[in-house]
Amino acid sequence: MNVLVLEDDPELSKYLGSGLGELGHHSRLVTSGHEALDLLADEQFDVAVLDRMVPGLDGLSVMKQARDGGCQTPILMLTALGGIEDRVEALEGGADDYLTKPFAFAEFAARLIALARRPAPQTLQQNLVVGDIEMNLARRTVRRAGLPIDLQPREFSLLEQLMRSPDRVVTRTLLLERIWNFGFDPQTNIVETHMSRLRTKLNQGFAHNAIRTVRGSGYIMNPADD
Repeated sequence: MNVLVLEDDPELSKYLGSGLGELGHHSRLVTSGHEALDLLADEQFDVAVLDRMVPGLDGLSVMKQARDGGCQTPILMLTALGGIEDRVEALEGGADDYLTKPFAFAEFAARLIALARRPAPQTLQQNLVVGDIEMNLARRTVRRAGLPIDLQPREFSLLEQLMRSPDRVVTRTLLLERIWNFGFDPQTNIVETHMSRLRTKLNQGFAHNAIRTVRGSGYIMNPADD
């Protein structure tokens, strides 16, 4: 296990590094928050241990800036501040665990190992692509063959549901539940009306219908190469 340790107390830092080494782990010991932040951005660590109260750029600031920069390394916040508000602030700021001083090394090591075993968080999917249609979920944009398609919110949501399950029929009932929050059939053609508008916008200028109706079932994406 490769561990980054930010701790300005030389005795404690040496103690942690020595103990981790005896367990077969590699530790990178630093006393500067700026150095820790640079290392988190440039190197890969299984876990990072950040002392909250280091001079200059403190551990809490290091963690927040690292998280803002996309760092997903598990972080154990190490601090003498043991109040509930302090723990909440650290956890809400991006810490995965929190350990107050003084502590037993056995507990410290066990918490690090537990953090390192956690599965890495999955990167949120930003783009959906089916055939020549591409949807950017973050920007809420849709293109077909590179051409922008201007969709209303409901139309975008309809297309998103279809593109998330491109090989399966998406039923009318499911669309009513997920887009209109209806747990019943309102006995209207609300789905059909919005689907017709969506198709018109997607198919304008194209010979191939992007969405296929499966009678009695629902709708499914219809890539041009099918």
